[in-house]
Amino acid sequence: MFSNRLKTFGSLARASAAVAIVAATAFTSMAANAGTLTVNVSARANQRSTWQDAFDKFQKANPDVNLKVSYITEEAYKVQMGGWLATDPPDVVSWHDGERMAYYAERGLLEDLSPDWAKNGWNEQYASVKSASTWNGKQYAAPLGYDAYGFFYRKDLFAKAGIKSEPKTFDELLESCKKLNAIGVQPIAVAARDSWTLAAWFDYLDLRINGNEFHQQLMAGQIPYTDPRVKKVYTTWKTLMDNHCFMENALSYDVDSIAPILVNGKAAMMLMGTFFSASFPANMKQDVGFFRFPIIDANVPTAEDGPVNVLLIPAKAKNKADARRLLAFMETPAINAELAQGWGQLPSNNKAAEPDDPISKVGFQTLASTRGGIAQFYDRDMQKEMADEGMKAMQQFYSDPSQLDTLLARLETTRQRIYHK
Repeated sequence: MFSNRLKTFGSLARASAAVAIVAATAFTSMAANAGTLTVNVSARANQRSTWQDAFDKFQKANPDVNLKVSYITEEAYKVQMGGWLATDPPDVVSWHDGERMAYYAERGLLEDLSPDWAKNGWNEQYASVKSASTWNGKQYAAPLGYDAYGFFYRKDLFAKAGIKSEPKTFDELLESCKKLNAIGVQPIAVAARDSWTLAAWFDYLDLRINGNEFHQQLMAGQIPYTDPRVKKVYTTWKTLMDNHCFMENALSYDVDSIAPILVNGKAAMMLMGTFFSASFPANMKQDVGFFRFPIIDANVPTAEDGPVNVLLIPAKAKNKADARRLLAFMETPAINAELAQGWGQLPSNNKAAEPDDPISKVGFQTLASTRGGIAQFYDRDMQKEMADEGMKAMQQFYSDPSQLDTLLARLETTRQRIYHK
C-alpha cells in the first residue's frame, strides 16, 4: 500500500511539476508579448519615412512598448485586410473611412472607439470627419490626414502651350488639351492600371454633372446603372477621349510609375489627391500648380472628393491597451499635422496648424469653400463588391468605349444581385 501511495505521490508530483512548467512558460510568453504592439500600414515607398518618424516619436515617448510595424503595398493590403481582421489581426491597422470602415464595423470586426473619442477630445477636434468615422451611432476609426482632389499641372508646359489660366470650365479644359496636343505634349496622365484612379474621374464627372445627392444615391445602390444620367457621365468621359486628352497606354501605368511622366514633361496634367505632391522633386515643385476639377454644369452645386485615412483597432487585437495609447498619440494636433505635411495631405484635426505647402493650401481652400458636399471616394462610399465590379468596368470602358451599353447592363445586373439580396 505504501508503495502504491508512493507511486501516486510521485505521479502527482510529476503532474504538478508539469503544470508548473506549463504555467511558467505561459507566463513567460505573456510577459514577452505584453508590451508588444503590432501595426500593419498600407504605404507607398515615399510615405514610409513619414509614418516611421511618427512611430519613432511614439516609441521614444513609450519605451515600455515593443512596437513592430509592417509596411505593405496598397493593392496587396486591400486584398489581405479582410483575412487579417477575421483571423489573427495585428493590434492596429491603417485603413479608410466611410463605407470601407463601416463594412468591417457592421461585421463586428472592429473595436468600438467611441470612449476614446469622448476621452481624448476627438469629438471636438475631429468634428468635420466624425460622421465618416461613425457606423450605427458609434465611432470605429481614428482619423489621420485627408486629401483634396484636383488637377496637378506643369506651369511651364501651360505657358509653352499658350494656356494663360487654369481651366475653370469643361470647355476650357478641352481647349487646353487641344493646345497641349499642338506642341506635342500629352495633356493628361492617367495611372489606369490602378483602377481606383479611374474612379476619381467617374466621381468628379458624376459630381459635376449630377451632383452629390445623386452620386450618394448611386453609391448606395439606389440608382440603376442603365439610368440616362449615369450614361451621361460616361459619354462626357468619352468626349475627353475623343479629343485626345489622355495619355497613350494609360492602362500600363500605376500610381508609382506615373510620376516620371509628369516630371519629364511628357504629360502636363493629372487628376489626383494632394498626397501626390510628394512625388515631385523639391527643385521642380515651384513649377507645379493645382486646380479644382472644372465646372461642367453651373447649376449643380460644387462637390469634392475628400477621403479620410484612418487607424483602426481590430476586435480580435491582442494588445488593445497599447493600441489605444498609439492612437491617442497619433491623434494629437502636432502629430496629425506632421503626418499630413509629410504625406502632402491636409490635417483632419482642427487644432493642427494649417499646411504651408502651396499645393496643400489650394486643396485646403478647395474643401473649405465647397458647398455641394464632400464625398469619401468611389470605392470608399460604395459596398466593396459593387465598387470592385464598377472599377473593373471603368478599365474596360477606358480600353474600349464602344462597349459602354454592355458594361452598364452588366453593372445593373450586378447591382440588382448585390442590393436586392
